[in-house]
Amino acid sequence: MRHQEGIFIGVRDVSLYYQVWLPEGEVRAVLLIVHGLGEHSGRYMNLVSRFVPLGYAVYGIDHVGHGRSEGRRLYVERFVDYTESLKTYSDMVRCWQPDKPVFLVGHSMGGLIGALHLIAHQEELTGAVLSGPAVKAPGNISAAIIFVGRVLSVLFPRVGLVPPVDAEGVSRDPAVVEAYLADPLVCRGKMTARLGAEILGAMERVGVEANRITLPVLILQGGADRLVDPSGAQMLYEKVASSDKKLVVYEGFFHEVFNEPQHDRVLTDVEQWLEGHFPTRK
Repeated sequence: MRHQEGIFIGVRDVSLYYQVWLPEGEVRAVLLIVHGLGEHSGRYMNLVSRFVPLGYAVYGIDHVGHGRSEGRRLYVERFVDYTESLKTYSDMVRCWQPDKPVFLVGHSMGGLIGALHLIAHQEELTGAVLSGPAVKAPGNISAAIIFVGRVLSVLFPRVGLVPPVDAEGVSRDPAVVEAYLADPLVCRGKMTARLGAEILGAMERVGVEANRITLPVLILQGGADRLVDPSGAQMLYEKVASSDKKLVVYEGFFHEVFNEPQHDRVLTDVEQWLEGHFPTRK
């Protein structure tokens, strides 16, 4: 396995970090990792360890304000800063790996970013795997709170508004939680008012436009997820117009299904699905 890393310039001239894991032999297909809120591309080593030896090249980007990328933590001017930077990186990846099948793998907020990328650019991909997609606002947020949040996003966009992610809800594996808490690249502060408002706006857009998605999609959801509304995965599954779509709910699993104690089961499901969507080795 070969590891490479680099920097490219994203939206608003921000320097964004990326990293790549390549197999020793021929690349059969590409996985494009789109990480979630407050984390970074380096937290997907279970995917890397499973798929690189199988001939997959794994490419990851740290979003603006995340990981090793520049930008204010847990803040974004506009949600398109995420999606347009992903488009730039996706174009780079397709230049590096011409004519290879490319599968987007988006987790949590990365599932939201990924869904918007599919709506706009699905013709550039072979398929997508969306894990615990944050595509639906929690049911306990009232219209009044949403209104106040949007007002604050204009008047005081950088004020911390939403409490930090509950680390205990990330995984049932204590070692994963401990590593999450100890990771200096994970940001666990309060989400800013602007980011919260931009996420809600992106969720609304996905709810309206997900029927434009027609490429193969695999949606994975932890049944005991406390960090996103699990019903969002069902909503997305129902709205996606693809005739080739699949939803798998893992009962009792927490948010990061790739990092759960039974993650081998999840990775096997993903492997079987991927292998069914591009030519096998000769």
